Formats: sequence, C-alpha cells, structure tokens
Amino acid sequence: MTEEKCPQLVDYFVVAGLAPGGSAPLDEEGQQRGCRVVEPVTDLAVIARGLGEEVPEGFTCIEKTQGGHPAELSAGLINNPHMYLCYRRGHDKPPILELGVLYEGKEVVKQGWYMIETTPYSRSASLSSGGPATHRTFLTYRRAPESQALHTLGVTDISLLLPSKGEVAPHTFCRVEKNLNTGIWGPALYLCYKRAVAKANALVYEAGLISRYPEADVESFPLPESVPMFCLPMGVTVESWPLNTKYQLPVFSTFVLTSACGDKVYGAAIQFYEAFPRECLSERQSVRLGLVSVVDRRPITNRTLQVKKSVCVLSHWPFFTVFQKFLTFVYRYSISGPHVLPLEKHISSFMHNVPFPSPQRPRILVQLSPYDNLLLCQPVSSPLLLSGASFVKLLQNLGPENACVLLLAVLTEHKLLLHSLRPDVLTSVSEALVSMTFPLRWHCPYIPLCPLRLADVLCAPMPFIVGVHSSYFDLYDPPTDVVCVDLDTNTIFQAEDKKPLSWRSLPRKQAKMLVNTLTNLMKTLEKIYTTGQEEATLEFLLTDYDLIYGRQKQLELEIQEAFLRFMSCLLRGYRTYLLPITQAPSDRTTDCSSLFNLQGFLKSRERTHQKFYTQLTRTQMFTQFIEECSFVSDRHACLEFFDECVQKSDVEKPEEVRLIDLDEAHSGEHTVFIMPPEEPQEPDGSECPTHYSYETFPVLCMDLFDRPQDQLRVPTKGSAPSSPAPRRTKQEIKLAQKRAQIYSAVPDMWSKCLLGHCYGLWFIYLPTFVRAESAKVRALQTAYEVLKHMETRKVVLPDEVCYRILMQLCGQYGQPVLAVRVLLEMKKAGITPNTITYAYYNKAVLESKWPSTNQGGRLRWAKLRNVLMAVAQFRQPIRQRQKSGSVGSNQRSRPQSNLIRQSSWSGLSESSSHESLTGSMVKSNSLNSMRGSTDSEYTIRVCLPFLCSQCRPPGPRDTVSRKAVDENYNNVSPPSRGSLAGKLQQLLTPTHARPQVAESLLKAKERLYNATSESSLSMGSDVDLPDTTNLAFPLRKSWDTNQEGAGLEVLMSSCSLCRSCNSLVYDEEIMAGWTSDDSNLNSSCPFCSTTFVPLLNAEICDLGPVCGERSQGSSVGGSPQVTVAYLSPLVLRKELESLLENEGEAVLAQGQLLDSHSIIFWNMVWYFHRLGLPSNLLQLVRSSPLAHQLAQVTPLPTVRVRLLWDTLTPDTDHWPPLYILWRIHSGVPMRNHSWRRHNHPFTLAFLEEVLRWVGMNEVHKGITLFLETIAKQPGTTLCCLSRSLYREMLFLTLAAMGRDHVAAFDKKYKAAYQRLSGSLGREELRRKRAQPPSPKAVDCRRSFLLPLEC
Repeated sequence: MTEEKCPQLVDYFVVAGLAPGGSAPLDEEGQQRGCRVVEPVTDLAVIARGLGEEVPEGFTCIEKTQGGHPAELSAGLINNPHMYLCYRRGHDKPPILELGVLYEGKEVVKQGWYMIETTPYSRSASLSSGGPATHRTFLTYRRAPESQALHTLGVTDISLLLPSKGEVAPHTFCRVEKNLNTGIWGPALYLCYKRAVAKANALVYEAGLISRYPEADVESFPLPESVPMFCLPMGVTVESWPLNTKYQLPVFSTFVLTSACGDKVYGAAIQFYEAFPRECLSERQSVRLGLVSVVDRRPITNRTLQVKKSVCVLSHWPFFTVFQKFLTFVYRYSISGPHVLPLEKHISSFMHNVPFPSPQRPRILVQLSPYDNLLLCQPVSSPLLLSGASFVKLLQNLGPENACVLLLAVLTEHKLLLHSLRPDVLTSVSEALVSMTFPLRWHCPYIPLCPLRLADVLCAPMPFIVGVHSSYFDLYDPPTDVVCVDLDTNTIFQAEDKKPLSWRSLPRKQAKMLVNTLTNLMKTLEKIYTTGQEEATLEFLLTDYDLIYGRQKQLELEIQEAFLRFMSCLLRGYRTYLLPITQAPSDRTTDCSSLFNLQGFLKSRERTHQKFYTQLTRTQMFTQFIEECSFVSDRHACLEFFDECVQKSDVEKPEEVRLIDLDEAHSGEHTVFIMPPEEPQEPDGSECPTHYSYETFPVLCMDLFDRPQDQLRVPTKGSAPSSPAPRRTKQEIKLAQKRAQIYSAVPDMWSKCLLGHCYGLWFIYLPTFVRAESAKVRALQTAYEVLKHMETRKVVLPDEVCYRILMQLCGQYGQPVLAVRVLLEMKKAGITPNTITYAYYNKAVLESKWPSTNQGGRLRWAKLRNVLMAVAQFRQPIRQRQKSGSVGSNQRSRPQSNLIRQSSWSGLSESSSHESLTGSMVKSNSLNSMRGSTDSEYTIRVCLPFLCSQCRPPGPRDTVSRKAVDENYNNVSPPSRGSLAGKLQQLLTPTHARPQVAESLLKAKERLYNATSESSLSMGSDVDLPDTTNLAFPLRKSWDTNQEGAGLEVLMSSCSLCRSCNSLVYDEEIMAGWTSDDSNLNSSCPFCSTTFVPLLNAEICDLGPVCGERSQGSSVGGSPQVTVAYLSPLVLRKELESLLENEGEAVLAQGQLLDSHSIIFWNMVWYFHRLGLPSNLLQLVRSSPLAHQLAQVTPLPTVRVRLLWDTLTPDTDHWPPLYILWRIHSGVPMRNHSWRRHNHPFTLAFLEEVLRWVGMNEVHKGITLFLETIAKQPGTTLCCLSRSLYREMLFLTLAAMGRDHVAAFDKKYKAAYQRLSGSLGREELRRKRAQPPSPKAVDCRRSFLLPLEC
C-alpha cells in the first residue's frame, strides 16, 4: 500500500440468519406467516364440455374470466365444443414455469416446451377449427427440471381476459400476447398467469445477527441494528427438501440504508441454504415440515432440512458487481476445503487492503486466490452524485413510456410500491427513480428493498418509494392508494377510482422530447446489450473490460442525460424568481413564499400544464430545492452543475446539447495489484497442513482476523464550509478554463483575464488579511472599493469567488448591509449569483446582527458631520488665498500638479477609475478626511510602494556605482549639470540643431520639469506612477510600507532570459506568452518562439537607519537574492487553492510560507504590489531570519518593495543598455552592476541623435541609425545586446522624456516598423530583433498600468 491514507472500500462484514439463543420459541415463531401460501400449478388440461367431457379429478376448471364472463376457449368456432382450461396444484411434480400459445404451421415448439395436443379423453385440444384458411391453436407450457422443483418461479395462478369487455391483467400477472380466439367471430381472448417462488414445507423466522467484523462500531458510521432484516428481507426460512433436490445457487440482493442526515449506505448480500440439525426442531415443527409421519410419528428419512443464511458487506459506494464476486468467493471458500488459511484472513485482507479507486489508482486488480480475481475501476467522473442507480435496467424493465409515467409519479410525490422477484433489480431501479428527478431530491420514506417486518410503512399517510419482493403479495394485499409497479411484467397498477397516470400529463414539448430520446436509446439497447460475461481470467480483466462494458456505460450516461435535459427544460429560468433577503430577517423570512416568487414562476409556464406545475411546486421536494438554492448546503456543487445545464438547454434544440461532460483527466490505465494473503510455511519450507474446513458458514472468530499495519481512512461525510475558505467547485474550475481558452485567442481579452485572476488571488488572501487587521470593518470596506474599482476597469472575472468571499466575510464579521451592497454591485456588473454565492449571501444577511432600525441618533450625527464638512469646504479657499500671499506660485501649485499628474500620466481610460476609487476611499475615513487636502495629497505621494532611487539620499553605494561605471564608458566626461533637466538643456541647444527639433524637445523638457522639482527622473519616479498604487494607503498606515523610514528594501523583477536565443523577455511579453493551461509553467519567447520557464527574482537590501546611513553589516553586492518560477495568475491560483486545501488557511499568515512555499509567496507579493493591493505578506519578510541577519537594529525595520522592469542581474559581458548610458551622462545615481569596459559605439551624440528622431516623430530614422551604428562596428553583431531594438529605444525614451510617451512611442515605433518592412524586409527586421511587441503584450502592459521601474 502507498503511504497516503485513502478511503477504505468496505466498512462492515455481516453474517445474518437464525440467531442463536432467540427469545421466542421456534414452535411459536414458525407459525406467524404462511397462511396464504399457494401450491404451484403442476398440470394443465383442456376439456370439451360440449362433447361430454368432465373436469378431471384434482383439477380446477376456469369457468369465468376476470370480469365474470364465460371463459370458453372455443367461442369463435362454428360448432362450439365449449372447451375450458383446467389446472391442478401440488408438490408431486416439478412446477410449471411458463405458459404459451402455439399457432401450428407458423411456428414450432421450442425446446423444453410441451404442447397440449389432446384432452384427457383423447380428443383434439386445438382451440380452432384448423380449416384450410386457418391454423390450429394449441396451449403450451414449460416445466421445471426434476432437480429444480424448489425455489423456482413457478406458475401459481391462471386467468383469462376479454379486453373488449374492459378486462385487464390482474396485478402481478403476466399476459401471453397471442389471441386464443382465431375464429371469424367472437371476442379476443387472452391467457395470463402469475408466477411465484415454489416453496414447500417452510417455517419463517425473523433474521438476526450471527457475527460481524469489526466488532466495534466505526465512530462516523455505527452498524444499524436492522441490517440482518435487509440481508434476509423475507425472513429466515427453515425448509425440508427431497433428497434428490439440486443444490440451490446463492441469490444476490442489494439494499440502501439512509441515515437521519441523508447519507446513503449501500449493502450487498447473498442468500444461501445450509444444513440445519433436526434436533433443534420440536415435534410439531417436524410434522409441519413433513419430517415426521402424521399418523404414527415415524421419522421420514428421504428429506433433508435446510436453513437460509446470508453474508453481507456495507459500503459508502455502490460497487455491487465487485461485492457480488467477493461474497460469492467467500461463500464458495466456506463450502470447499480444507484450507491452509481461515476464512477470516481473506475477509480482513479485502477490507483492510482494498481502497476506493482514485485518480492515483484508477484500476485495482484484487487477486482473491490463484483462481479468483476481480477488478475495481474508478467511477465515471461527473458532477452528479455517485449512486446505485442503473438507468439501463430502468429502461429495460419499464420501457420509455412507463419510465416517464413513473417520473410523473415521483415529481408529484405519489406512493410508489415497486416489486420484483429479483431483489437486485429493485435497488437499481429504485435508485434510478430518485436520481432521474435531479436536482429535486426525494425526502419522503425511501426503502428500495423493504423487509417484511417493515411492510407497515405502506400504510403511512405520506408519499414513499418502497420496493418489496413479489412474494409479499402472496401474504398481503397492498393499500388501495398505492401505485404498484411490477418490474417483471412492466405493468403499473392503480386503484380503479383514480385517474390513471399518463406521461402526457407532463409538459408537452419536454415530455415528447424525453420519450423520443428514450425510444431511440431503447432500440440501441436491444441491439447491443448483452449480459455480463464471467470475468474469470486476468487477460479478460486487463484487455477486454473497457471494450465490453464501455458502450453500456455510455448508454447509462445517455439515458441519465435525457432525464437531466428534461429537468433542465422543466425548471428553466427558476433562478430569476429567487427572492434575496435584503432586509432584517423576520419570522417568515425563511418561508418558501418569501424566498421564491411562486406566482411569477407559474405565470411563466405553459397555461395548458398549470395543474402539473402547481402540483410540483407544492411538493416537499420543490420546497426543499428552493431552500437548498437559498441557503448553504452540501449540494452546492451539484446545484451549480444543474444551473449550467439549464443554461446549455436554453437553446432552440436542447436535445442536441451534451450536458454531461466526462472528466477524462483522471482516467488512466495505471493498475494496482493487490495480492491474496500469504500462506504460512513450516520452518523447513514445506507447506502447512490444511486445518480449516467448514460444514456450515462459520461464526467469525475475531482472533483469526489480521490487524492492518496501515489503517485505511474511513470515509466521512463532507460538510459545507462555515469559514470563508476560497473553494471553487469543479464546474467553476472547468468554466474558468474554458473562458481562459477563449480569451487566450483574443489579445484585448487575455490581459483582462489575467487581471481577473490576479484580483481573484487577492480575494483568496483577503480572509487572512482581514483577520490580521484590527479595523475589520475598514478592511472589508477596502475590499468593497476594490470590487467597485474592478467593475470600473471592466475586469473579466473567471468566477464569482471575489464576491462570494467578501459576502462570507460580511457574515463572519456582522456586516449584513455591506453584503447587500456587494450583491447590488454584483448585479450592477451584470453577474447573476450562482447557487453557492447566493446561498452564502443569504447566510450572511440572515445570521448577522442588523443595525437598529431607530436611525434618529445616527441621522443627527450625520447632519452634524455634514455641517462640519461644509464649514471646512468654505474655509478651504480662504486658506489657499492666505497661502498665496506668502508662498511662491511654484510652491503653491506643486501639490495640485502632483495629484493631477498621478491621475492622468498614462492617458488611459482607466485613470478616472483610480481617481474615483481613491477619492471614495478617502471619504470612507469619515471625520478623519477633514484634516486637510494638502496632507492627504502628501500622504498619497510619499507612501507609494514603488519609489525610485532619488526618493532617498544617495548613499556610498550609489557613489561607488557611479564612479565605477563612469570609468568604463569611453572616457566620456560627465556633464556640467548632473540633472536630467540640465542634460536636456544641453541637448536642446546644439550648434547644428534644427529649430523644430529644439521646440519639440523643449516641450518635453517643460512637462518633465513641471512634474517634479527633483534633479533627475527615472522610470521609477513616484510622480509617474498610476493611482492604482494609491488604492489602500489612505485607509491605514499599517498597510503601507513607510518609504521614508524603511530599513529593508525588496527589489523584484520578472525580466527573464531566453536560453535559446539569449534575449531578455520582459513582463508584458511573458504574460502574452502564457497559455490558458493552469498546469503549464512555460511562456513563449517572442523572438524564437521557444517555450521556457520565466523566473521571478527578488533581492533584499538593507537601507540602513532612517537617517540614511547604511548599517555596517551590509556590503556592496552582498544582498541575498531569491529566484523562483514566475507563475501565470492561472497557475498561481491553482497552486494557492491546493495549498489552502492541504494545509489550511492559517498557512498564509505563518512564517513557514516564506520558506516552504517561496514560489507562491513571492509571486503573491509581486502581483499584489503590481496592482497596489494591501497585504500583510511583508510582515513575514520582517519576521524572517533573513531580515534579522540584514538588519542589526531593533525594533525590526519596515520593508518596502520596488518592482523593476529590467533585470536585477544584467549580463555585464554584453553592452550596457542605452538608458543606463543616458543616466550616466545625466548623473543619476544607479545600482552597481560592475560593468566591464566595452568598446561600444553609443556615444552621447548617438543618444542625442536617437532622442531627436523620436521627438521629431521619425522613429524609423532612429532605427536605421541604430542598425547602421551597430553594423559599422567591426566584428560585432546584435548578440552583444541582450535587449531588442524596440526595448533599447523605449527605455531610452522613458529615461529622457518620462512615461507619458509610452503609448505615443508604441504607435510611432509600430508605424516606423511598417515603413521599414517595405525597404529592409520583415524577416530581416525580425532577425535583428527590431519587431515591436505583439498586440497581446501591449494590451497586457496597458491593463496592468505599467507600475515598474528600471
């Protein structure tokens, strides 16, 4: 066995029969039943009364039909001889099994059948004249073999019918579909007969428990006391047989037990006979059994005494075929022998070593003995619950129309009594009946195989579905209000005073579609279905299993799908009429009338079938269904699957839509072999003697059972999660995968799909974040604002988890009003909540404490707040006027300029959403927002997480970096003014510059200078960042990373190197190369199309104390770095959900997340900071041993994060990028990379010329200049550059002109590329890596708003 614990297949092994030490005496128990047992028919005769023939002695003549009319067999003859049918009962002969009618000349007598050719008086027994134009008609019958006279289905009653008189076959009778009257006149006459088990001389007792294993009850599933009754539903019989009676084969039966909480437990049993000692019987019982002569009490020795016994297994899974083989093996083992091993060894081996088939072990081959084996296969993976239903048997035994009639009976909650002579068929059909009404669930009494002792349930004043053995009708008559269904004859019986059930009472269109589908499947079933073959050989099990049973499984699913399609069309649009709870709950809030708009639902249905829909909505099934849809239950996954089926069926031809998509991901050919228990050997190696043989099935000895070394896990019932754990159902995961596959082919939708999964990641983390915060309500309000922000940005959500988690948290922290707002926001976004989300919403608003309805005090406080806010607004212009007198105009306008800059830098449509989001969140601070607009703006500006290098004083590391780089760059002297503004001033006034170029660059210089007063501008400038970084910071400073006092800095970059073409692939290109497969870690290189795993790099630096001095322990280049795989949001979400499922939600707040699950941790940090979403993940960095080593001060410093666009560790063997050279010339402090001395051609004049062409909107000349400059270098190629030509020019433009030029530069570069493609050739430009990024990559950059720096 494997180390992982898996569910065990069997829970209990039970032996049932005549319990020893019974309290009641046998001579009293044995006479309780049997008063209506009828002897079987052994002889038939046809007499002609018109010719003077009399009824033979011992025979009974059938003189009347069912309606009381004369039962003459020859009524159609001209010379009517008045022929009648006679029969004789008894036990002296083997019973007659079947009756038939033979048309001579058209057919021949079948083998084993006998024809009644003459009357007892040697006259012809033909029922017709036999003239030239007609054929002779004879009665035929089939008799049981001499050795099988007992326990066979013998004929016990015969009747004749006149259909023209309205006569029908009595209940449990079989009708021979051949007319006895073949004459030219007279009514049609039909023969019918009843079959029952032929028994003789039997005593019946109540079944008891003989032994069981294990002896102690399993805690989650105690053994029910009624199990012996279900093993032997008709009781324990003690019977006397003739000596020549053939040994009876075991009879297999199945049953279902339902616990109080609705769990099903499946039982499989075989019934068999074994010898019973005569000494245990009294004289009176011996006389009744025919063992003692009635006259002289002399023993009769030519008879044997047998008693019925049963062995049974109980399981949570309906593997009935497997259980039948195992029980048959156990029984055959007990009657054979002697054996080396006791029977208990084989029982314990099967129970302890055979697990439930799983995706890891889809096929399990169990070798019971050298000659016996069985195969377990993983059940078909579908959203429907696993049950013991067999829709194939349902259709075989009932046919299409009767199956639809029973569907109507179940939907309207009739009393149904199923009966058959085959106990295993009862369970399979009963399970199919309760499964065909999915998603409605039968909540009334349900006993697929009812023991005789529990037959009183048939008198219950409530609906029920009960199955009984057909011999029940030999003892009792069923109640008149019960619908009886004979599975052996495919007939349905009702009381005569009630209107018969008809499938035409169902909605016409849906019912016709269902009947047509079932009729076609029935034809297919009749062609291909064959009975199960004996699976005796290993070769058959491993090669032909799927071939033989695959089509039967497919038919099973197709029949089930037909009923599912009917129910989907029947309840189409029901969710529209669900009424959410939007107010404080009252006594009637949970009533079905308050949860569902019943009248609106009925008005939307067909008028001609209002009666049916009214009956349906009044049933307990429908009421419970509405409650399950409205509140949390354990059926949410199934109900969500049904909602998906309703959507699929809402088409013009729903019969062509497949509803059940099988999950083939878990199917496989991997087979696990389980060997039988090993036989012990003698010390000398010889075989042990055979000690174990049994005359009867033994009482189990607990000492002989093997105790397992690795106990299998006992299956337990899953419950609905009460905590807000982010669980997606299989249907939600499948739907998200389908959407991702569609969106991956659409460039402008793929980025929004990734963005939606990123927000989904944060909402999965939200419960952990809220739990760690002291202001719970404020954190929930933040999440609500994030939802509004997502709607404004038109984020494509893969599912409803974001809304669902927030609703769960609202319920957990008592915020029902916020939950209502979330629901309204959800509907505003055009999303209809599914069953799971809707249930958690109702739970939140129902179980939470609502605010007081007395709003007087709150209204007065609100008025006071409004007055104070108005006064503050009036005073604000006065303060600004006062400031204008003492402060310069530049200083006065700078804060306002910064704020405007932050909301409009990118020129994108999303900027307004960031602005509105930030504004609304500042307002949520209530009175705290009155502290002044200037302070708020300053807080927004300085608390950004992505700060550039100029936000802190340059340290010695920056100085060293600058000197080291300057010495290696062609001995270019630094400019006289180190600021970018100064460099642009030099660039704008060359001796040979054209006026329009200077004017263009001057405008760029003015915009840059007005945006900031700092001396330099890098791609990481705080004023160039979008407002998405401002999302959470005005709410609570503890969520911020205090940038001014940060002691630790985490630098992160997703830029990765493609090993195939040695090119750097950047963030948006990596995103564009990801696939929709949530298990694929690869991205594709945009240059060589090779797949590779992108990497996410993080470097932790010590910034020193707040004063700006570094700690003595840090050194240049000594910062620790972490490299993990850069995961797609789809992959990361799958891994995060798996982590939470396996280790629990608390793992996200524990320090082990950083060490044990570093990939998940760093990817979450990256995405959360990329979108500006608050989290407490950096607290784990502060508490990590790594932070303790770097920071030698206490208390531990805060941590800030900078997300870089370019790589953290550039290859210094390549030429430095252009933007690095520009920064060197501009005197901007940079990180040290120890660049080597390179003889590159990128002089200051070259950089200025490239910028000039960009500013003049002639990018194609800049590209040509770049390519020509590279070509002029002797012995060099583009391999000296790790970055593409587009990336070099883009970074240079950003470093010189700012981020406002990103969108404009992309358009210019794309136009230049199209222009150069005609002259240089597209393939040549691609070879030189001059192509622009793909539309998908550009859209990914636009959606994520580019909060990165170099």
